[in-house]
Amino acid sequence: MSKHHNKSLPPLPKMGLEGLKENWRSDLPAGFAVFLTALPLCLAIALASGFPPSAGIITAIIGGVLVSRFNGSHITINGPAAGLIVVVFAAVQSLGEGDAMAGYRYTLAAIVIASIFQVLMGLYKVGRFSSFFPTAVVHGMLTAIGIIIMAKQAHVMLGVTPEAGNIFSTIAQIPSSLIKPTPEIALIGLSGLIVMVFWPLIKSKTLKKVPAAIVVLFFGMILGQILGVQHEHLHLTSPVVEHEHLIPSHFLVQLPDNFIDSFYFPDFSKILTLDFWGAVISICLVGSLESMLSTTAVDKLDPYKRKSDLNRDLTAIGFGNILAGFIGGLPMIAEIVRSTTNLKNGAKTGWANFFHGSILLVFVFLFPHFIHNIPLASLAVLLVYTGYHLASPTAFKKIFEIGLDQFAVFIITIISVLATDLLIGVTIGIIAKLLIHLLRGVWFDNLFRIHFTIEEPDSRTIVIKLVGSALFSNSLPLRKALSELETGKTIVFNFSNGYLIDHTVMEYIHEFSHDYTAQGGCCHEVGQALQTFSNHQLAARLMTLDERKVNAN
Repeated sequence: MSKHHNKSLPPLPKMGLEGLKENWRSDLPAGFAVFLTALPLCLAIALASGFPPSAGIITAIIGGVLVSRFNGSHITINGPAAGLIVVVFAAVQSLGEGDAMAGYRYTLAAIVIASIFQVLMGLYKVGRFSSFFPTAVVHGMLTAIGIIIMAKQAHVMLGVTPEAGNIFSTIAQIPSSLIKPTPEIALIGLSGLIVMVFWPLIKSKTLKKVPAAIVVLFFGMILGQILGVQHEHLHLTSPVVEHEHLIPSHFLVQLPDNFIDSFYFPDFSKILTLDFWGAVISICLVGSLESMLSTTAVDKLDPYKRKSDLNRDLTAIGFGNILAGFIGGLPMIAEIVRSTTNLKNGAKTGWANFFHGSILLVFVFLFPHFIHNIPLASLAVLLVYTGYHLASPTAFKKIFEIGLDQFAVFIITIISVLATDLLIGVTIGIIAKLLIHLLRGVWFDNLFRIHFTIEEPDSRTIVIKLVGSALFSNSLPLRKALSELETGKTIVFNFSNGYLIDHTVMEYIHEFSHDYTAQGGCCHEVGQALQTFSNHQLAARLMTLDERKVNAN
């Protein structure tokens, strides 16, 4: 957190036990609201990841009850997230080789090892390396994840099992599933989708306090009872069902009556295989990157403008993930949807995260039978909706407006991730971005090395003078230097001797300037761009015609 606090902001909430005493009246209701949102999402994400449904709940409980007590953020919620579905499911498939339970336990081992790396990354303060990933590549990765989630969960929502194949085959089979669904399951799924779309449009403030996800669950459970989607132990006793047949219970969530029976332990016997280490790298990379991005995004929404310690947060999440991996849970991240719910319901401190985990823990011990009657189609609806938000037309539009170069990298990353996997796809996206820089005249040694000076012409002014190109791939020293500047001064970014400044750096400078100004300082830029690659204010830009002249100086 910054030492300087804007006087226009409300007083900062107290932390620790004093914060609990001072803020529990606001944090407890917020935690309950997050619980209502988290319960269905945890179940849905776990099932889509190839894990038992209890795995998502285990992780959310650990994230809330344990990690919230020593993480580096203030109002973010830690738990399983849709962004990790693809990497975890791929690990289960590749490591299990057709045996789902074996794949699950091998993946738990991969989570434990990946989490150890997360802890080390936090301790050695490598959180800043998240900036190495270009904005277009990150958005391309998340959009591809959204497409994969929608493609796979659409079939679950319709009660159809597609033929085995790659993601393009799964997408191609969606029309067939729409034409020949399981009618009862499709009715539950499509009705839930309608609820998700139209519930936010309801004007009643009282009804709006109920999360749409919970409405989808209750609505699906009622329809399930009416349509005969029931567990075997209810088949002979339920007076509700009057159909000639009952839909098999594998369309419902399966959860042990005793939650302790949900615990499973990792199997490290594949630790020497390439597939195992591929899973470790994917889980560590995607989980760490998405967590840091989410935490940063939530910080911008914090009414108190507090800044999270990303390295401490990564360390805490890593410790939480080690525990989750050892007892059968999914990897956790700082999750933005639940964090937004937390904020909207008045959360002030990390105790709201603690309350959400505690309520979830009590609920699964006292009411496991409630979860037994949730149709899988209802959970699939939540994931289809989440996937759509990751890959909505708005996401494409925003990147296109930044410039054709950004859009090209964005599309290349999406196609590469869909055609290969996340690691390879992201690598291809980064290579594409570097090639674009080279084609624009950036010298090869400037790709990973930045040149700038910091001068103080007087006691109130700091001049940052750029020489050559500032790119996503070389900007870490600049970011580190800016983070160490004294607050409350006038910072001048002098780009007159610059060559190419890419969008990722422009975006960072814009965010830095906004935050620095909020802390009582002032920022402005000097230097006229000779060419910008779109009308977007943060588009990449060329400052000079010939970089050789700059380097000669």
